[in-house]
Amino acid sequence: MDLLVDSHCHLDFPDLAANLDALLDGMKENGVGHALCVSVNLEDFPRVQALAEAHANLYASVGVHPDYENLAEPQAAQLAVLARHPRIVAIGETGLDYFRLKGDLEWQRERFRQHIRAARASGKPLIIHTRAAAADTLRIMAEEGADGVGGVMHCFTESWEVAQQAMEMNFYISFSGIVTFRNAAALKDVARRIRLDRMLVETDSPYLAPVPHRGKLNQPAYVRYVAQEIAALRGIDMREVAAATTENFFNLFKAA
Repeated sequence: MDLLVDSHCHLDFPDLAANLDALLDGMKENGVGHALCVSVNLEDFPRVQALAEAHANLYASVGVHPDYENLAEPQAAQLAVLARHPRIVAIGETGLDYFRLKGDLEWQRERFRQHIRAARASGKPLIIHTRAAAADTLRIMAEEGADGVGGVMHCFTESWEVAQQAMEMNFYISFSGIVTFRNAAALKDVARRIRLDRMLVETDSPYLAPVPHRGKLNQPAYVRYVAQEIAALRGIDMREVAAATTENFFNLFKAA
């Protein structure tokens, strides 16, 4: 069976953590060999790290999501220290989100800068979230030298032009279940055009379950449907997508 990697999930979230054994079995049954459990705040980071410590096929990141307001702001030095742990393979998820939050978001931009600095200090790649903020996201990436460490534009929903600019800065493009949605024509076109050696696949579970499970609770096993859709869009065998995206994952995150 093809060996896939779910490059972005949240197995510490309550709806998934309650059924962890079943989810891990589902991964195995569907040829999903590994998954990256992504941090969204430092309060819950120990749970994310514990998952990676307890399971050889799970990895973790450290970071604070741009949607989390009114927190003690993470500092680059603090994040870099946490990233020293051998099971922590990335900084994030971080970035900008102008869709959910309005008003003066300078705090969000400064938080993003701290994460990029932490990535540069630790030598770990970035997991970047951007929504309705592509121009500022790319600008800050360039200003802070994010190309020095690279990373992934997670759950990509932007234009081909944004994808090109991100790839020029040493970033991979990751597709989620959104690429299976009927109304995602522009994203499907991006998925056809991205070179396979710059592509990752993910679930972002428990969110964004792909067709045919759209609207239900997502899980890492469902990354298979993302890979199947990309293969169909490109007219290639899914094994080619699986092999490329798995190789890309280990090249980027240097996970052992």
